[in-house]
Amino acid sequence: MSKPVSSIRNLGPAADRAFARAGITSAESLRAMGPDTAYARLLAAGTKPHFIGYYALVMGLQGRPWNDCRGAEKTALRKRFEALKSAGDKRDPDAAGRARLDAALDRIGVIASQKKNC
Repeated sequence: MSKPVSSIRNLGPAADRAFARAGITSAESLRAMGPDTAYARLLAAGTKPHFIGYYALVMGLQGRPWNDCRGAEKTALRKRFEALKSAGDKRDPDAAGRARLDAALDRIGVIASQKKNC
């Protein structure tokens, strides 16, 4: 039986939902792909980039508290985060806008009703 993404330290129910939107539905699959690939998939699925979220993921996969990241390690993670963010922008500069629109349509029930009819 697979464990939810939220079974990883620092990740909760919101992470379960965000990773599911990116097609990552288990802690095992997230661990297998690693933090950078998983975070790139989150961005491609429309999650807004956030450095604390990224390094909380990295720390969690190492079994460490989210706020354990400091100094040179944090600086190195910031560079990795910026590279991931930049790659996502180059891949599809309109993805974030579409994701915001999809989220708004979902909130008012437009997307959910389309899914039910498919």
